[in-house]
Amino acid sequence: MMTSVPAENVKLKRIYEPPAANDGMRILVDRIWPRGVSKKDAALDLWMKEIAPSTELRKWFAHDPARWNEFRRRYAREVKQNHALLDQLRSFAQNEKITLVFAAHDEAHNNAVALKTLILDH
Repeated sequence: MMTSVPAENVKLKRIYEPPAANDGMRILVDRIWPRGVSKKDAALDLWMKEIAPSTELRKWFAHDPARWNEFRRRYAREVKQNHALLDQLRSFAQNEKITLVFAAHDEAHNNAVALKTLILDH
């Protein structure tokens, strides 16, 4: 049984915001590389595209807030099928600050928001 992750250890940030010293480990959680961002400017420690929603789920959701609750349910099911990656994120976040980096314009309805809940929900 893993110990819980302190909520303050998991932050969210759009990739278009400049990196900050207090970001800790920066992890891109999108399947597709964000447009217009160089690898240098992204300043990522890890690109965990395997934990991003499947292409089918991402296209179905299309960042439609009306589909948010159903998206979260379906995405949680996908992530739990790949629990080793979720466990890895939890392990990082137990010991240090991590920032889940994403490209979506909607900062309230995206996979990073849903993933943060899954990391902390243990």
